[in-house]
Amino acid sequence: MTRPLRGATAAQTHSAVLDLIRSGGVVSRVELADRSGLTEASISRIVRQMLTDGLVAEIGTGDRTGGKRRTLLQLNAGSRHAVGLSLDFARVTYVVTDLGGTVVGRLDGEGIGLSAPGEVVPRLAAELDDLVGSTGVDRSTLMGIGIAAAGRQDSAHRVLRSNPHAEDWELFDLEDALSTATGLPVVVENDSTCAAIGEYWVGRIPASADFATVYLATGFGLGLVTNGDVYRGASSNVGEIGHLVLDIDGPPCWCGSRGCLEVLAAPRRIVELALGRGLGEELGLRGQPVTLRQDADRVARAAAAGHPEALPVIEESARHLARALVSVTNLLDLDQIILAGPGFAAAGEIYLRHAREDLQRLSFVRAVHPTTVTLSRFSDVSAALGAASLVLHSRLTPHQTSSRLALAR
Repeated sequence: MTRPLRGATAAQTHSAVLDLIRSGGVVSRVELADRSGLTEASISRIVRQMLTDGLVAEIGTGDRTGGKRRTLLQLNAGSRHAVGLSLDFARVTYVVTDLGGTVVGRLDGEGIGLSAPGEVVPRLAAELDDLVGSTGVDRSTLMGIGIAAAGRQDSAHRVLRSNPHAEDWELFDLEDALSTATGLPVVVENDSTCAAIGEYWVGRIPASADFATVYLATGFGLGLVTNGDVYRGASSNVGEIGHLVLDIDGPPCWCGSRGCLEVLAAPRRIVELALGRGLGEELGLRGQPVTLRQDADRVARAAAAGHPEALPVIEESARHLARALVSVTNLLDLDQIILAGPGFAAAGEIYLRHAREDLQRLSFVRAVHPTTVTLSRFSDVSAALGAASLVLHSRLTPHQTSSRLALAR
């Protein structure tokens, strides 16, 4: 049974029931009443409105259980769509998803590199338009655009700030700029938060489950979902696991501290170690900021194939992450962690092994309950998929208190 809905507004109740249909996949009205605590009459009234709005569809009847066969419901996936994009130096990934989170179109474009926002935004708008056109999706069904980007969030200005490699983007209001260019509502969110929402929405995780998603691209981030919504903290900057200090006398980090997970285990460190082992020419490493992701991926692929010099580099990164996850789990009492993002695509099994071993051996609550660690099924597109899911989550489940995308702009 989900959280009690007594005292909720009509809109909150409506969206909570829709969330139950999303997580249930295929459900009956009787099951919805049981899980929500609402009367069957109330559920019938809410479902009737959803059918009228085209959000859900009746798909037949269930098995006979002694009485009348129950009519089964599921999301009407083709009735709504969202666009998500992952903004990065190396690559911009675009996806169009339906209401269920299924990707119906994808495009991989040139990364932003060191280009200024004024050069990038028109290209983003044009490529988004081309992608939507190629899918045949009716633009009237588009609910908005979600953008996943790395950096610290300035919730007052709705922008991402202080990325050390993209000063031109400091305080640039990407939401307004891209919304003006496309005519659609836009929400910008941290990539790790997007990845967490994507796992929640597309993975049909119920609202009663609490879990964390660790996202690895250029750096590390953590998205935390509790009670069916992301936990954001005081300024939408929760989950900066990359700046968890593991060695107080370690190397300096750009954030001002020393020995952060970021400087000990992120792609920049992976490439530095690989170059130090003389792997630059063999693996084709360029060692430039704009090629960081590609370089780290080459090292990861070599490690996954058992390369004797590349494997210790990824093993070291994985050990640092595993110890960070032990600390995070001890703090948050997590029972589920999902590893997501392109950084885990090639050598995710190595990170998975170290995380599982350390949590089983060192987690404070290991005798009380296990902490399950899994790899995302959507690693290469998890941020873009999550950005699209964030649009659906914000627009269709307003009972969640942290939803950021306005219903109208």
